[in-house]
Order: sequence, then structure tokens, then C-alpha cells
Amino acid sequence: MADKIFDQIGDWSQVKLEIIKEYAEFYTGLLNKFKLFHVYIDAFAGGGKHVLRETGEVISGSPENALKLEPRFKEYHFIDLNPQKIESLKSISRNYNNVHIYHNDCNKVLLDEIFPELKYEKYMRALCILDPYGIDIDWSVLREAGKKGIIDVFINFSIMDMNRNVLRDVLEKSDQKQIDRFNKFWGDTSWQKMAYTGQGNLFAGEDRIKTADNQAIVEAYRTRLKEVAGFKYVATPVPMVNKIDKVVYYLLFASQKQVANKLATHLFKKHHKIRIK
Repeated sequence: MADKIFDQIGDWSQVKLEIIKEYAEFYTGLLNKFKLFHVYIDAFAGGGKHVLRETGEVISGSPENALKLEPRFKEYHFIDLNPQKIESLKSISRNYNNVHIYHNDCNKVLLDEIFPELKYEKYMRALCILDPYGIDIDWSVLREAGKKGIIDVFINFSIMDMNRNVLRDVLEKSDQKQIDRFNKFWGDTSWQKMAYTGQGNLFAGEDRIKTADNQAIVEAYRTRLKEVAGFKYVATPVPMVNKIDKVVYYLLFASQKQVANKLATHLFKKHHKIRIK
């Protein structure tokens, strides 16, 4: 049953979980010290646990890791679309207070229900984990998070999914639905000029050929987080690689606070050195 509810993960995802857990532990410790109301948000929470692909061992995911931390967050918000995973989230959180679980699209829940309740003037703070299965984060979520000025965000930048589905060698080979999907993720169509050369063949012109590599693409997104979404600090992304040294995704961190950026950068460097290939 576990393998049907819990996602299987590789070594690289274990590294990601450790980074997020260590950051969250420092975060809740510091904000409890200053008596600031702070919440934990997991927008693609899954079932709260994972199954290690190689061994079959069931381990804690980011929601369960967060629940176990002391001192505690004041509230927890877990979101997922899968009804079985929602039931699992309810199960792992049944002995904890102030846990809110949403069976809905996280983009809608974040923008309509959670973010509006986070008030700068009430000295509230939030740590938000955006760890989708692909590119299912709307740019409007990042824009609003940056605008609020009180939300630290970890972002799974799923470069392998992007390359497979939309960032093809020739853009005209990509399905229009995937292009539209990526436009929502990026926030506009500027990625096309950034990643491709050529004008397109709508009027028998040349194909648009991909010229940007993975690093250029993630750095362009990092720049957008600062210049468009309004985050003051965005740590240098850390690549999560598989056993054949292929980048599966990049982990990004964005915040308005220098101390937060320093900690995330430290954790990225620490775990990048020991990551398993």
C-alpha cells in the first residue's frame, strides 16, 4: 500500500529533504525566540512520507519532518490533489494541533486562502515549500510571495521535466499545451527569446533553436525571482543530480532576509559537496 500512496525518491531527493529540514529547524527556533507567529506551508505535500527507490524503506517527507521539529511552528498548511495522500496527511498529523489540510490545486489555495492571511503588520512569517512533480507552479504564486515580503520559499526547478516536455532542441517540436503551461510557470513568454534563437516558422521562417543550457535557464529564472517577483535575495541554485550525474532539478531559495540567504547558501554548499551521484 505504501508504494501506491508515497512517492518513490532517489538519493538526490533525500539531500533536498535534509536541506529543508535543517533550514526549517533553524527557522522555527529563531522565530520562536523572537516570539513571531510563523507558519509552515507545503504546497505539494504528497502523503507526508516517501519510499526510497533502492531499498523500499519508508522515510519521513518534508511535512512529517516539519511536524516533528521543536520548537514548533504556529500553524502547518499541507496541500495536495491526491485523495489518498490527503488521507495519509490527516493520519500523520492527527496528534498535532493547528494543522490545516487542503484537497485542491495549491496555486488556488495559496493565493485565495493562505497568503491573504499572512500579515506583515501583524509580524507574521512563513516558510513555503514549492516542490512539484513538474512545472505546476504558477508564476503568480511567486510574485505574490515576493510582494508579501514575509515568505521564505524553497523551489524545485524541474529542469529535466522542462527539457523533456517543452524546452526541446527545436521549439516548434514542443506541444502548444506544454508551451502554454511553461508560460504560466515563467510568468510570460520571455523565456523563448532567452533560450532560443530564430524567429519561428509561422510564416515559413526559420525554426527556433535552443541555445541556452540548463545553467543559463535556471539563472534566468533566478533573476526573475529578484527583478520581477521582488525577492531581495535568491541563493545560487544547487543542482540535484542522479547516479549518472544528470541534473534532475535545481533547488532554489528566495527570501527578503540576508540571514536567511546566508543559511540557505551554507546548506546548499554543505550538501552539494556530499551529494550522492
